[in-house]
Amino acid sequence: MKNLAAILFALAAFAPVTAVHAQNASDRAAIRAVMDKQVADWNRGDIDAFATGYKNSPDILFIGRSISRGYAQMLAKYKEHYPTRAKMGTLTFTDFETQPLDERFATATGHYHLELAQAEGGNADGYFMLVLEKTPEGWKIVRDDTTTLAKSPTE
Repeated sequence: MKNLAAILFALAAFAPVTAVHAQNASDRAAIRAVMDKQVADWNRGDIDAFATGYKNSPDILFIGRSISRGYAQMLAKYKEHYPTRAKMGTLTFTDFETQPLDERFATATGHYHLELAQAEGGNADGYFMLVLEKTPEGWKIVRDDTTTLAKSPTE
C-alpha cells in the first residue's frame, strides 16, 4: 500500500510539469512562428506586415541607439530608416532561443544578420533580446533591445 501511495504521489507531482512542458513547447513554436513571419515579411519588403509582430500599443519599448516607445513611433522609424526594398536588405535570425517567464510572458534572444549591398551601407549584424506577451491576437513583442555590432574595417 505504501508503494501504491508513493507511485500515485509521484504521478500527481509530475503531471503539472508535463503539462507546463507541453505548453512551453507550444508557446516556443508559436513565438518562433512570429519571428519566422517577421523575416518573411521583411524579406518581401513589407514593413507594415513585419510590424504586426509587435503589440500595437503606445507602451511598447525599444532600446537601440536610443530608447523609444510606442507602436506608431516604431513603425515611423522603420519606414524612415528603410525607405526602399534595397535599403531593407535580406534578414536572417540565428542562435534563436526562447525562455518562458510565465504563462503570459517570454523572452526571445538571438543573432540577426542583415545582408546589404555596399551601396546601401554594407551588412549589419547584432543581437536582440525581446520580451513577448501572449495576447488574444497571439504572441506579440512588447520590449525590443537590439544591439548592432561594429562593422569590420573591410566592410
